[in-house]
Amino acid sequence: MIPYAAGVIVPLALTLLVRNAKKDKKRGVVVDDVGGEPGHTVRNHRFKDPVSSHWEDISTLPELFEISCKSHSDRFFLGTRRLIAREVETSEDGKVFEKLHLGDYEWKTFGETLEAVCSFASGLVQIGHKSEERVAIFADTREEWFIALQGCFRRNVTVVTIYSSLGEEALCHSLNETEVTTVICGNKELKKLMDISQQLETVKRVICMDDEFPSEASSTWTTTSLADVQKLGRESPVDPSFPLSADVAVIMYTSGSTGLPKGVMMTHGNVLATVSAVMTIVPDLGKRDTYMAYLPLAHILELAAESVMATIGSAIGYGSPLTLTDTSNKIKKGTKGDVTALKPTIMTAVPAILDRVRDGVRKKVDAKGGAAKKLFDFAYARRLSAINGSWFGAWGLEKLLWDVLVFGKIRAVLGGQLRYLLSGGAPLSGDTQRFINICVGAPIGQGYGLTETCAGGTFSEFDDTSVGRVGAPLPCSFVKLIDWPEGGYLISDKPMPRGEIVIGGSNITLGYFKNEEKTKEVYKVDEKGMRWFYTGDIGQFHPDGCLEIIDRKKDIVKLQHGEYVSLGKVEAALSISPYVENIMVHADPFYSYCVALVVAAQQTLEGWASKQGIEFTNFEELCAKEQAVKEVYASLVKAAKQSRLEKFEIPAKIKVLAAPWTPESGLVTAALKLKRDVIRKEFSEDLTKLYAS
Repeated sequence: MIPYAAGVIVPLALTLLVRNAKKDKKRGVVVDDVGGEPGHTVRNHRFKDPVSSHWEDISTLPELFEISCKSHSDRFFLGTRRLIAREVETSEDGKVFEKLHLGDYEWKTFGETLEAVCSFASGLVQIGHKSEERVAIFADTREEWFIALQGCFRRNVTVVTIYSSLGEEALCHSLNETEVTTVICGNKELKKLMDISQQLETVKRVICMDDEFPSEASSTWTTTSLADVQKLGRESPVDPSFPLSADVAVIMYTSGSTGLPKGVMMTHGNVLATVSAVMTIVPDLGKRDTYMAYLPLAHILELAAESVMATIGSAIGYGSPLTLTDTSNKIKKGTKGDVTALKPTIMTAVPAILDRVRDGVRKKVDAKGGAAKKLFDFAYARRLSAINGSWFGAWGLEKLLWDVLVFGKIRAVLGGQLRYLLSGGAPLSGDTQRFINICVGAPIGQGYGLTETCAGGTFSEFDDTSVGRVGAPLPCSFVKLIDWPEGGYLISDKPMPRGEIVIGGSNITLGYFKNEEKTKEVYKVDEKGMRWFYTGDIGQFHPDGCLEIIDRKKDIVKLQHGEYVSLGKVEAALSISPYVENIMVHADPFYSYCVALVVAAQQTLEGWASKQGIEFTNFEELCAKEQAVKEVYASLVKAAKQSRLEKFEIPAKIKVLAAPWTPESGLVTAALKLKRDVIRKEFSEDLTKLYAS
């Protein structure tokens, strides 16, 4: 009896000790002696001052890259899948889809990659590009993107990064404003460039990442393949011209959620500070890790992540959102998706992608129904109970049982080896975070940062299992809250200080290219020389020093009767509805309620309609049916109540839409953020009718 009791009591006691240790752990520490505007300032608990570099004698990215390549010379570094065949498939409704048959990953070692980078850097000189001129990289994420970036850094050439999905107007603006002379792109992007060639004022040369490109391109610019540029560099090598820490490494154009994109100037020191900080957060990060690269490298989250992986000797396998899993749109049936082929241990993701993973799993479980659904729901509830801290949830052998019986197949969808996920770019719902924790079996490090802070800001630690928070300040940053009395947020608020988030440190960028007015508006330098960025986001600090994002100044609308509605907060709460593919809440100050445009999740809504015996000829017709609108609205109200929204925050009326919002449609950015102004104009009649009815 005694051994049995000990077997029960000892694990419970250990659990209690661990839980209390986590609960009392200080992850961020209040700082009193900071300059600038008065506020509530917190730093990382391990570093008294913001970190600039993890290495004593390294202050720039090309120096760090060269040392890493030489240290890990024979290890696999950059991997790309072999293209076996392209096929065209036609669906029953006559739509044509391209399907790819992809083989295994083919790898370059660190040593081979350094040779490719050096050859490209020398080749740039041979084709006439001068170091004071700027290069633009305009392409999807691929290994040539990374090689070109490092090659430019080696010659102290500033790189302008542009999303491959950017529209013509924004593309022209980005290239002309920065006076780019050389554009590096893929075949697909080259065709876009040719369409606007007459509007480009300074472009002289184009380097195509693909060996084959349209012959007409050569009549407009000097057009060369990347392979030929590298060949020129191998034949006539040139010594590197390393930059200084304060030199501009990248002018990164934002995705333009509020008009034309702005170019953010990042120095080598800025990026190095973020890389140095992230390395201290993820545990046991090293050579054994394999990273899945598929997000846009034109986004600071991906660029920072790949820079970290290059530094620690990890392998980077390239893929795309359209070929990521076995069931992705461009993958030929029977062909492995990128994650299945690579089996990564680390991935980055934006919340929109994680929401889709969650919704996809739930749809499959609901479609199976019966005993399979009951088993999944029971296993999920048992693990959720444990993660939420209950002693009587599924631990030990029971956890192992559910992992094998229920969650193993789900984990195989993402390769089966994932040990850590990094999420950023937008708030991640607590529901999705818990779902990924349980079903994928990997902790999620949720971060908060902006292009202007070089992705630096805060990051949740490995052992922090709380939801809805974005962690303590990174070692490179101080995070300050300042009063915003107009919105009712004060650092004197109880039980937690609240206010606008201001980030300071060595990761804060120089400002916006050729936009001094906007730079002065949101960047400040204090009397101690520290640079601060005013984010416009509203946050609150928990007692352990972790930040929670609770609002956004620009997203707050005052209704007719004086209530404030935070559009982003409401959208995040309603997006957990299984019927929601995307949603935009709209509030008019002249009315006492808000309305919403809802892009419906096609598979879920059609599945419901079939069970209800509702007939329809196409999805657009279904979305217009009164029964469908009522069902979607009821689901939104349920989600709102789960998130404890106030009555005035719940949309009074909705319009259900069939067509998805994609970067190509211009309604969302490449990072999948809403372009509110564009959506309002596009659906102005629908919004007017919602208020008029």
